[in-house]
Amino acid sequence: MKELNKQVILKEAEKYVYHELKDEGSGHDFWHVYRVTKTAMKIAQEEHADFFICKLAALLHDIGDRKSPDSETQNLEKIKKWLVSHRVDEKDRRLVLDIISGITFDNGEGREMKTLEGKVVQEDADRLDAIGAIGIARVFSNGGSKGQLIYHPDIKPDIMRHGPIDPNRKETSINRFYEKLLKNYTI
Repeated sequence: MKELNKQVILKEAEKYVYHELKDEGSGHDFWHVYRVTKTAMKIAQEEHADFFICKLAALLHDIGDRKSPDSETQNLEKIKKWLVSHRVDEKDRRLVLDIISGITFDNGEGREMKTLEGKVVQEDADRLDAIGAIGIARVFSNGGSKGQLIYHPDIKPDIMRHGPIDPNRKETSINRFYEKLLKNYTI
């Protein structure tokens, strides 16, 4: 694929993501994607990763609806259709979809990325946006978007949980730190 075509695809992806996520209120909005993409580009340059794959995966990684039980499959299908409609070649499509399918770690544990580009986007750029002041703000924004309490003394964190979250389980924003963030970032 010519470099010019790749630049056009990246511009179109950025427009698409802005349109899809500009009003998203859970902390997975356009500006989260923007920060992740900027961070991924800096890391990709340092690590000599494929710029196009990193940027496209970073841009598209939060497209879709998280509310439905089949959201991961539906989101990947939506992204795949977008990639096909923009004539992203098959090899690049597979790489981007592989990164996106492994990027989430809502169940408290992410899939280990096998490619340098996956590591750049998931293990570095996306997770860096989950820590610090921005990460704290995103936790409370996400909880508020789901109608969660900030804290309740009777709702204990399930720090031993592995696998999908029980949709009937009451959660709090504070517990998210123990169940997800602190668990994934301890050294």
